[in-house]
Amino acid sequence: MASVAPEVEKKEEEEQVVNPWEVSAGKGGIDYDKLVDQFGCQRLDAPLIDRIARLTGRPPHRFLRRGLFFAHRDLNEILDIYEKGDKFYLYTGRGPSSEALHLGHLVPFMFTKYLQDAFKVPLVIQLTDDEKFLWKNLTVEESKRLARENAKDIIACGFDVERTFIFSDFNFVGGAFYENMVKVARCVTYNKVVGIFGFTPEDHIGKISFPPVQAVPSFPSSFPKHFSGNDQLRCLIPCAIDQDPYFRMTRDVAPRIGYQKPALIESRFFPALQGENTKMSASDPNSAIYVTDSTKDIKTKVNKYAFSGGQDSVELHRKLGANLEVDVSIKYLNFFLEDDDELERIKKAYKDGRMLTGEVKQLLVTVLSEMVERHKRARARVTEEMVDAFMAVRPLPNMFG
Repeated sequence: MASVAPEVEKKEEEEQVVNPWEVSAGKGGIDYDKLVDQFGCQRLDAPLIDRIARLTGRPPHRFLRRGLFFAHRDLNEILDIYEKGDKFYLYTGRGPSSEALHLGHLVPFMFTKYLQDAFKVPLVIQLTDDEKFLWKNLTVEESKRLARENAKDIIACGFDVERTFIFSDFNFVGGAFYENMVKVARCVTYNKVVGIFGFTPEDHIGKISFPPVQAVPSFPSSFPKHFSGNDQLRCLIPCAIDQDPYFRMTRDVAPRIGYQKPALIESRFFPALQGENTKMSASDPNSAIYVTDSTKDIKTKVNKYAFSGGQDSVELHRKLGANLEVDVSIKYLNFFLEDDDELERIKKAYKDGRMLTGEVKQLLVTVLSEMVERHKRARARVTEEMVDAFMAVRPLPNMFG
């Protein structure tokens, strides 16, 4: 068999694929600098984060302080609007393909809640049950049921019902929303959508026709009863960076159909327990911590599966310390431990070899168990009537209303 040239081998190792349905990287994990250049978004820098703190009068969320939300499109323009006393709204979403959410699913909702509270703005949350029917082996009825179950977990994050509209595509798409969908669809050629999303001739036409569905919640005219008379309201979308292709398409089309481009604030990926190079998968319950897990489940998963940056023996670890770049427990604490000083103390002690992997994992189990138990209590309080209230079609109040 012919050998592979070293430069070809290196190229294959370095190649990464990031789109809404597939995230894969080489041995070094996702190269976010490369992704920012490839997608053409901007880095979220310290002056912008300081400006958010100044305008909202509250400390920046830990996801901002620690660079977990790290890229944006036109966030500066949204802050300009807010500083002038004008309005904007938030839009985020969830593809309901599983009964329970894992911690990675909670990240965008935790951050969106912070944005809603800090800026006191309306929010629309799209449940793409139609997308999951098209991509997964689910019936329409099961997709709709999962959407409603996932809505309960989203509501448990603490959103303001007066300012929040949650909708399922199967139940809501029509009228002005559908009019905007076909306006977008007419502006995007087949070649363009293949170039953006990587569709192949084997993909059914349902997949190819889906992107406008996710695009148009970023136009306020899609919600005439919610944003009546505010067709030029700007939209800010918090999401993981794999959703960027949808909104590159949307931003390209928006001016051509008379609408404002949506702005984005984008996060890094939440790693699987086995590390950056392994994808969290619903088919592997040990790849993630779920909001339904017991404390015992969490302890078992963290101790058994969380990839360690520690050394092979205690002696070697005391001498060389841990590699924080690959240690999953440190990555999870970076997301969920609120106290910056405590996090730095742990990282330094672990890196210097003064703290062992088992001790770090024990701290993580405590943090995650408390968070999951809080979520379970909040979800238990969510009634069917509350879900109906969040999904009711009604005007959303103005930003300062």
